[in-house]
Amino acid sequence: MPAMLNLGPSLFIFIAAVLTVPVSVVYGAFPSSVLTLERAFPVNQRVELEILRARDKARHARILQGVGGGVVDFGVLGTSDPYLVGLYFTRVKLGTPPREYNVQIDTGSDILWVTCNSCSDCPQTSGLGIQLNFFDTASSSTAALVSCSDPVCSSVMQTTSSGCSQNSQCVYSFQYGDGSGTSGFYVSDMLYFNMVLGDSLLANSSASIVFGCSTYQSGDLTKSDRAIDGIFGFGQQSLSVISQLSSRGLTPKVFSHCLKGESNGGGILVLGEILDPSIVYSPLIPSQPHYNLNLQSIAVNGQLLPIDPAAFATSDNRGTIVDSGTTLAYLVEEAYNPFVSAITAAVGQSVRPTLSKGNQCYLVPASVSGIFPLVSLNFAGGAAMVLKPEEYLVHMGFADGAAMWCMGFQKVQDQGVTILGDLVLKDKIFVYDLARQRIGWANYDCSSSVNVSLTFGKDEFINAGQLSVSSSSRKILFGPTPTSFEAILTQILVSIGFFIL
Repeated sequence: MPAMLNLGPSLFIFIAAVLTVPVSVVYGAFPSSVLTLERAFPVNQRVELEILRARDKARHARILQGVGGGVVDFGVLGTSDPYLVGLYFTRVKLGTPPREYNVQIDTGSDILWVTCNSCSDCPQTSGLGIQLNFFDTASSSTAALVSCSDPVCSSVMQTTSSGCSQNSQCVYSFQYGDGSGTSGFYVSDMLYFNMVLGDSLLANSSASIVFGCSTYQSGDLTKSDRAIDGIFGFGQQSLSVISQLSSRGLTPKVFSHCLKGESNGGGILVLGEILDPSIVYSPLIPSQPHYNLNLQSIAVNGQLLPIDPAAFATSDNRGTIVDSGTTLAYLVEEAYNPFVSAITAAVGQSVRPTLSKGNQCYLVPASVSGIFPLVSLNFAGGAAMVLKPEEYLVHMGFADGAAMWCMGFQKVQDQGVTILGDLVLKDKIFVYDLARQRIGWANYDCSSSVNVSLTFGKDEFINAGQLSVSSSSRKILFGPTPTSFEAILTQILVSIGFFIL
């Protein structure tokens, strides 16, 4: 094993004193130009740390302009448990001065949007115990409205439900799969984040991005019980944050998450590639608006179910998508019925099947792990996604002295889309490799740290918490966000490793 240099989390500030020295340099027969170097600050003048930080911050911004492939780390809060939070979210900093906004992590949509202060019917409080913040373009010195003449507006109108308002603002209107919707206008402003660069450098960074300012919401978005500041779309279209940053070379064209399912949730989200030797990959189906995979078959206890593969075929209104914005999972009717039948047959007499509000449930006297079978979702490329009982069942309380577990997979009537939501995605590494058009996954304890590739396509790695540098690789370990329920409701986004202020 190569020797490692371990750098702890202490912050050291080095101020280089550059003396004024007259210099005459001769190169061959020709004297070179004489460079006079002077101090940035007089030697006997006291300099406040705030001034030094501001100076360093400006320098780091210049450094970032010429460096690509950095990794951005976001903390993850929330849980897949519908009786606690029922969604995973992170915090983003927008505007100048920056303000924090809690936004749901959603791989099923493209746009980052936050609620505008001009939204009169939007929730004012949240049952999640978080303070709702509203974006005010007038309060940000760097905010600019996107006009209809802006090329950005022209490009999004070709791929999303966007248009022009009467005053020539670029506006949008979105509908989500659950029937909820939002509309508003596009804004250009600063996004602030922590970026890990080469040579063991972590910098507070920022970039101008285009995002939505919501002035109207409908459906579940209007309910206060799970109200949030907005939605962070991680889709493939040009206006998603991952597309905007990667197109400028600021981040790799890949992002990853590890959503913790047990206890009170939390997890890891990085704009970068999580590395693990057990990750398997399946190719994305091209030219689709979502992350569509080719689901080929389902096995229960190693036995393939009698499902026509055409039930999963991708078309305009069919297919299989990965969507972190969906809490449960949804299975087309042709697959759902044999799936439930196989699960019921596998548990035999050890549990008592029952119906609860139309859902197939089971009264279980002991742990489901020792009773219910493993399920394998088999995808193109030979990639299998193995589900434990807790990843296709939902604990619904107790009845008749036994725990009641119900099917977390819901039936999609008639023709429809199979959706793999948080119920399935939790407790796994998921890698969305947009550059290679594939998705990878592996079962994983998301309360543990993960290795992340520092420079996409090269043998360089990161680990969070502390920096370990060797001659053969650079590693920083990314650890999960603290996951106690109190922390979910109150904590401020924990930054990784070092800060260069």
